[in-house]
Amino acid sequence: MAVKTVDLHVHSNKSDGSFPPAALVDMAVEKGLSAFALTDHDTTAGVKEAVLAGQKKGIEVIPGIEFSTEYQGKDIHIVGLFIDEDAPAFQEHLCSFVDARIERNRKMCERLAADGIDISYEKLLEAFPDSVITRGHYSRYLLKHGYVQSLPEAFDRYLGDHTKYFVPREKISPADAVSLILKVQGIPVLAHPTLYHMGKDALEQLIRTLKAAGLVAIEAVYSTHSAGEERQIRQLAARFDLLISGGSDFHGKSKPKLEMGTGYGKLFIPEDILLALKEKRKELFHV
Repeated sequence: MAVKTVDLHVHSNKSDGSFPPAALVDMAVEKGLSAFALTDHDTTAGVKEAVLAGQKKGIEVIPGIEFSTEYQGKDIHIVGLFIDEDAPAFQEHLCSFVDARIERNRKMCERLAADGIDISYEKLLEAFPDSVITRGHYSRYLLKHGYVQSLPEAFDRYLGDHTKYFVPREKISPADAVSLILKVQGIPVLAHPTLYHMGKDALEQLIRTLKAAGLVAIEAVYSTHSAGEERQIRQLAARFDLLISGGSDFHGKSKPKLEMGTGYGKLFIPEDILLALKEKRKELFHV
């Protein structure tokens, strides 16, 4: 009997993915996944649509989120799985994140417009309705309107951290994100640790800090990981008594050739990873 597979890190067009939540359910069914987690950036706007579509198609959709946080000048992502997205205090926090994003986006648009680019926050909203606007949306807007020839060029010239147009937004710490997720009976996961290019000691210090805050899992199985990188993260998980998570980080068109469930072709996330996370959640929250 074939081993069932899952994908615990997926984005919809409610943040910077390119497909609606219900379309992701259809893709997951086509891929033969038994479950996937919708983990949009700083928003749960697509969760209900995805869960409902999943119920109709017989596939489990795990309510999730991916928080962008700041740690020693780096952008660190914390995924929350099985969150109670309706908890009022949780939604209040999300509203404050959205407000900070809007403020940042207005300032970035002003800087770009000052250099002759026909852009405004309102135009971005018109181009990407019902989305939490991220730099991924800017890149698609600039490409569509002929200001760049490719999405990477948009980041190199206009959107990267070191360009004159970039405006950082206020972010919470990764430890705060871990606490927020635990408060709504979610499982906090340190996402794609190798992407932070931290050195071994710095990464271990981050994990130590987050473990103290209640971190439960670390994303060891990931689309861009080599076998050696996955082994390294699994060893770190064992050392710090953390569970393993895995995800494609599927976005759609902004990450060409990266597919849900299979990443760049070699990704394989067995259902056992999800079952272990569920058991841990029962143990932590008696649910």
